[in-house]
Amino acid sequence: MASFVDEAQVHVRAGNGGAGSVAFRREAHVARGGPDGGDGGHGGDVILEATNQMVSLLAFRDHPHRRGEDAGHGGGARRHGRNGAELIVPVPEGTIVRDRDGAVLADLAGSGDRLLAAEGGRGGRGNARFLTNRLRAPAFAEQGEVGEERWLELELKLLADVALVGFPNAGKSSLISRISAARPKIADYPFTTLEPHLGVVRTAGTGSGVDEYVVADIPGLVEGASEGRGLGHQFLRHVERARVLVVLADLAEDQGRAPEDQVRVLLDELGRHRPELLERPRLVVGSRADRLVPGERPPPERYEGELELSSATGEGLGELTRRLSRLVSEARQAAPARSTTPVLHRPPPEGVRIVREGETFVVEGREATRAVALSDLTNADALAIVQGRLRRLGVDRALARAGAREGDTVRIGNLAFDYTPGS
Repeated sequence: MASFVDEAQVHVRAGNGGAGSVAFRREAHVARGGPDGGDGGHGGDVILEATNQMVSLLAFRDHPHRRGEDAGHGGGARRHGRNGAELIVPVPEGTIVRDRDGAVLADLAGSGDRLLAAEGGRGGRGNARFLTNRLRAPAFAEQGEVGEERWLELELKLLADVALVGFPNAGKSSLISRISAARPKIADYPFTTLEPHLGVVRTAGTGSGVDEYVVADIPGLVEGASEGRGLGHQFLRHVERARVLVVLADLAEDQGRAPEDQVRVLLDELGRHRPELLERPRLVVGSRADRLVPGERPPPERYEGELELSSATGEGLGELTRRLSRLVSEARQAAPARSTTPVLHRPPPEGVRIVREGETFVVEGREATRAVALSDLTNADALAIVQGRLRRLGVDRALARAGAREGDTVRIGNLAFDYTPGS
């Protein structure tokens, strides 16, 4: 069973708001007490929060549903219903959240970054809230609002200081296992690595570089990866956030490709995927040098190599980690400073939208739906309140622009009625 998942879907459903109460005071020697129905509570939100305690979206593969808690209803004596508890859903750092249409809602790049994925339904107001000088005994209240519900697409782009890029079987897994505590699967055949691995390299006391940095072993790229060949898009996305690139050229040429040809193809695929990747600091390294006798080694200048190494014998590993330490240090200093305050993303409000379904005009939008959520629309006073709210929201103008004519059927939430312009 795979332990690394970098694409997943999640279904989020916030808690429903509680209904407002219709109640009147009952006191001794008071013939007709006033309204005292309390408000319903607010439903619990569903919030996605980035954390450094997760490295995969595996938790969503078999269990994609997340739901906030429903709120309590209001009561007499102006007792308010309890609010539903919000649900915090952890996701790995570097998670991009999209809606079903592919629009990016948030990039949860740093620990603590949050997205309000589904907002809890607002509680309905009790009848005590509708008391006015004209309306002394309102016999209606608001229903609780239904919590938001939707499917979201999650895509993980690994956050690493260094990305190891090379053809299949170029020695990336062996290298990361030697310079860190990562233990990827290693075998002498292509595509041993089918998922990225992260390893922490510690270089304390080596000089001017950083003491610690994260290296990602990216599954082997093939020619045409930028066009999706060999799962190229899934692999290449994990290179995008790396500060430094290590391009591994296999000196043993087990795949029948010369080192300079490997480097050319790898850089070409990176540039096709994201041109800015070619501007990242990079180190071209000849790998598996132990497979050749000294006289057979191709000159480094032929493939623009800056270092030769062997994971089997340890040749060049110390120099590699020191150079990477300095490159990572320079890249971190050049990067714009990130605020220590976590980011809270909120999707933009929807407003009012008119959708045509056959001969029916459907009014969509949370405010419009809430406007008709009174408990008794047969009550003339309640109906007058609804009409005033819809007018202030601009529903009449929106229906006219959509082509609605007198007598057409209009539906808002569970309410359907015949359209009368100016009503």
